[in-house]
Amino acid sequence: MVNERVETLIQQHFNKVVEKDSHIHNAYLLVHSEKHGIHVHTAKGLTGDMPAHAQQPYFIASIGKLFTSILIGLLVEKGKLTYEDTITAYVDPDVLRDLHVYKGRDYTNDIKIKHLLNHTSGLNCFFEDKPKQGKSMIDLLFEQPSRYWEPKEVIEWSKEHLTAHFPPEKGFHYSDTGYNILGLIIERMTGMPLAEALRFYIFEPLGMSDSYLFRDSLSSDEGEYPLAHLYGRRVNVTDYRSLSVSYAGGGIISTSEDLLVFMKALVNHEILSEETISTMKSDKAKFFIGIDYGYGLMNFKTVPFMMPKRYNAWGNAGSTGTFMFYQPDLDTYFIGSLNQFRYNRKAFRLLFKLIDIVSKTSHSKI
Repeated sequence: MVNERVETLIQQHFNKVVEKDSHIHNAYLLVHSEKHGIHVHTAKGLTGDMPAHAQQPYFIASIGKLFTSILIGLLVEKGKLTYEDTITAYVDPDVLRDLHVYKGRDYTNDIKIKHLLNHTSGLNCFFEDKPKQGKSMIDLLFEQPSRYWEPKEVIEWSKEHLTAHFPPEKGFHYSDTGYNILGLIIERMTGMPLAEALRFYIFEPLGMSDSYLFRDSLSSDEGEYPLAHLYGRRVNVTDYRSLSVSYAGGGIISTSEDLLVFMKALVNHEILSEETISTMKSDKAKFFIGIDYGYGLMNFKTVPFMMPKRYNAWGNAGSTGTFMFYQPDLDTYFIGSLNQFRYNRKAFRLLFKLIDIVSKTSHSKI
């Protein structure tokens, strides 16, 4: 059977990737295709002394940006706001004050909601940008693990220590700061904390019972399996309260199975209309060569000699080696995590190899 061969090759390659890298403590993978009869749901490594289990929850990092954009999309469909609206109508004055100052001019009033979604606002990124003086947010996250950051605190820190990169719509700069602002907009327009809005509009309707937003405590959210240990700088950071900086840009904890449910719902237009999803994909900016960024999602596109057509998938990924993509031609979902900070490139290499395996093997005659 073709599916058995594909599943074996997928499992073998996943095992090889994890075994060859001593920095990967635990990793998770789900490859699913009804079209090709493929379902690989696996895990490798340890959480403490416990072998990694495929049903363990893990931090999904910037995959969470797609959840944030879905909530904005729902508000658009309900007529509560539009993508063209400037953020000034939805954000408190203290947050807006000196938010976007570039070369002495304040562009805050020119920022539209769509600019935050596709990273064209020109705002700094508190997570990736480094201040000219003092410690970066990444440094603070590791050095002050017990510190809990409210979303507005993070934005204020970014205003004090970082600068804008260009006027709105004049370039692309990945901005977690922008997504924290989107989280505040969602809270204002739904009348709910972001954690509750995610639960009410997405998790509960889709039956994503193992998904939640990281906040002050994990204990009330733990399910049957413990939260997979997340590592950075060779340290287990799973219990760091400082991870609260992620908020609307990457603070969700979920499982591979829940993410599959979510992606299926997006693909089949069960959450948002086909028109809204099309807008989210089409209003895009260039992220990297071969990767466009729309509203909370990445689109891989064909680039001659660099990015073959078989890699044309859409979804999102995170800096901890997380990925969640759907490849339409193969009708296949690729979801997983290497659970290690700064492993996004390695995760992409794993993703592309998995697509190669499904593509080549599924088209062979056996």
